[in-house]
Amino acid sequence: MITFDLDDTLWNNRPTIMNAEFETRKWIEDKVGNVEWGDFESFLELREVLIKEDESIKWDISKLRKEIFKKKLSHIEPESLRNEIVDEAFTIFINKRHEINLYDGVEESLKDLSKKYILGVLTNGNADIYRFEIGEYFKFAISSFDAKDSKPNRAHFDMAINKFKDITFDNVLHIGDDQINDIFGAYNLGIDTLWFNDNNEDWAQDFTKPDEFSNWHDLKNIIKNKYE
Repeated sequence: MITFDLDDTLWNNRPTIMNAEFETRKWIEDKVGNVEWGDFESFLELREVLIKEDESIKWDISKLRKEIFKKKLSHIEPESLRNEIVDEAFTIFINKRHEINLYDGVEESLKDLSKKYILGVLTNGNADIYRFEIGEYFKFAISSFDAKDSKPNRAHFDMAINKFKDITFDNVLHIGDDQINDIFGAYNLGIDTLWFNDNNEDWAQDFTKPDEFSNWHDLKNIIKNKYE
């Protein structure tokens, strides 16, 4: 089995999210006028407040998004109108969130690997792999909403191996970009890893750096040489 992270592993997520944020906020402000969105620090503070009110927001980022919209639009009355705007705004956001550009070589690599391995998705995000054409190469996808938890905790990984008989952590390779959520999370369970490092980041952890790659066209041969 080979499991993959999504955001910043199969595609560059920053421009996608920035565009989704921009388009959604523009739509909201066209409806209700200027909104005080705040900076990233205020976002984190609001997130902590919302988690105290509802702990599921830790792993349900779609609910987090909607609740932030509700807080920012708390001045809109009646509540039914506010909720209607929030629901429409979230639909716009999630649609824009799926407007991605795969890294070069991703589709070719997944198509080839799916012929030999069970492929799965383990993501902390809310992108749905089955909304993309490459979804056909994956046997399963597990999000934080599904796991009711977030990587690097083990719930995603446990759910993955429990989907198939005779699959253990020894039979799994996990590929991701995040040194903690992906690499440490898998390493901590004895799962082999490959680190996608297209930004030439330094390894900052106190355990041995795994093999890494920065070009998806190299992945097939890396796996062939390492495992076959």
